[in-house]
Amino acid sequence: MAHRSVTPAGLEITLLGRFSVRTTRGEEVRIVGRHAQALFTLLVLTRRPRTREAIATDLWPESMITATGPLRQALYQLRGALAAAGLDPDALLEADAETLGFRPEAVRSIDTDHFEACTADPTCGTEAAVALYGGDLAEGLGHDCFAAERERLADRYEDALATVAAQRLEAGDADGARDAAERLIARDPLREEAHEVLIAVHGLIGSRSQVVRQYRRLREVLARELAERPLPETDVTYRLALARTVERSLERASAMERHSIPSLAAVG
Repeated sequence: MAHRSVTPAGLEITLLGRFSVRTTRGEEVRIVGRHAQALFTLLVLTRRPRTREAIATDLWPESMITATGPLRQALYQLRGALAAAGLDPDALLEADAETLGFRPEAVRSIDTDHFEACTADPTCGTEAAVALYGGDLAEGLGHDCFAAERERLADRYEDALATVAAQRLEAGDADGARDAAERLIARDPLREEAHEVLIAVHGLIGSRSQVVRQYRRLREVLARELAERPLPETDVTYRLALARTVERSLERASAMERHSIPSLAAVG
């Protein structure tokens, strides 16, 4: 019987948004089941061997006594998925009776690293950082042990999104600025800088009523959630936006008057 050859390869991992694992040869590693996916995610985020008891407690804290059962099942499924992709589980996993973890060379690429490196590198740029964020960390897994890291990465993304909105507005890309600001507000309605960008955008291309409505939305959410009012710089942006809508209206009215004046014909 011919044996399937197992050649050394590492893992390329996507944890932001849709969960995905591939080998460096391009083969998909199909890790099925929430337990196995959660175990895999925790191991690659930790990057060092830990006791099996600590891993089980992180993933299944509500099952303190019986958590070793889900851990054994998850590890069995994970090893099977690695083997099915042509990988040697023992070459990737560092495991004994007490501890479990991925070997350092097992993870060749992980999108969380790329995203963080980009946010910290001015030469990468915030537009690139925003594009790298495919979604929240392990968004399909509800385990509490991922909550802090998920929130930390989400905060970085939202900061980058706020910067992108402001940069697009400064560059004259009103539609792009509006898109980034609306995405940020959808995630966090309290991000005042995003509301400020929308107020400015409506001042450039919208109507006076749109400017007023956006300012009122901001004022209402701040009063309701924080018992605060908009910052002074936001008030300045609001007044400038109103002034721009009036200026644009006067320009249109002047143009209409010029076109409506009939030309006088000379009478000989």
